[in-house]
Amino acid sequence: MSKRDAKPGDPITIKKYANRRLYNTGTSSYITLEDLAGMTREGVDFVVVDAKSGEDITHSILTQIIMEEESSGTQMLPVSFLRDLISMYGNSMQALMPSYLEASMANFRKNREQLQSAVREGLANNPLAKIAETNIAMMKAMGEALIPGAKPREPQGKSGQDSEIAALREQMAAMQKKLDDLSK
Repeated sequence: MSKRDAKPGDPITIKKYANRRLYNTGTSSYITLEDLAGMTREGVDFVVVDAKSGEDITHSILTQIIMEEESSGTQMLPVSFLRDLISMYGNSMQALMPSYLEASMANFRKNREQLQSAVREGLANNPLAKIAETNIAMMKAMGEALIPGAKPREPQGKSGQDSEIAALREQMAAMQKKLDDLSK
């Protein structure tokens, strides 16, 4: 498919030549595997085809990117997982693995988004932030008490401390509930 035949929403075609060079037909430029890894991280949809035969080789190129990532020292796939994965080849479960792995990854992305959302919301109501705020208030009060001429601080009664502790407990319980809901 040439650039003129491409429709909006179609994946970008990457051509792989015999000299191992990759050509991005969308930008009319040569790219590297690292560029393809970046496109993948950005969610860009692409297809890699052998320039001579026209065969779709996207799977092998993505596998090659994983191999390079794993060999660069930032390993993500544990040896036990790799062994289990290899043992599935030729197994009667092999046909089920692709759909199972896709569903697992989709579930992981969904949970990650929920966790990120909970963290963003939690920072606004963060019990640790409240504790830090209380500590700053105490430091300020100590400073006012120790600096001559500073305005005297009215002592805070036990009921004020109890209400702060109760509020902190409520916030911690709410955070625990959010974490429990995310783990379900």
